[in-house]
Amino acid sequence: MVCIYIEYSLPLTLLNAAQNKPLLVELKSGETFNGHLIACDNYMNLTLKQVFQTSPDGDVFYKIPECYIRGNTIKYIRVADELLDQIKATQDRDREQFKSQRGSNDRSDRGRGRGGRGGRGRGRARGRGSHNNNQ
Repeated sequence: MVCIYIEYSLPLTLLNAAQNKPLLVELKSGETFNGHLIACDNYMNLTLKQVFQTSPDGDVFYKIPECYIRGNTIKYIRVADELLDQIKATQDRDREQFKSQRGSNDRSDRGRGRGGRGGRGRGRARGRGSHNNNQ
């Protein structure tokens, strides 16, 4: 078995791209769920439709129209290889767009020396006492 490591910004990026696509979810208990992803949230809670649930020992199967899986019970998620390729291409395209936009910004506040409003020589004198002793 060959494992391929692909870097993603977030696992949620993968799940959002997998919406309405088939996936396999294995829970920490050993149960597996095969179905189409309807929704996911920031806690990786999943809602699947057209689900086939398999018991941990693999001898009992259930067909469920829809199920909800709590994110902290998930051991791993398997998606189609085509989806991984699609996400990688999208991320590469977004990265190139960001690089091209970043270099073209004309920032007019560059080259003004130290600090913003006023710079040196403004405001009260600092140090001991007052320079104006007319009291």
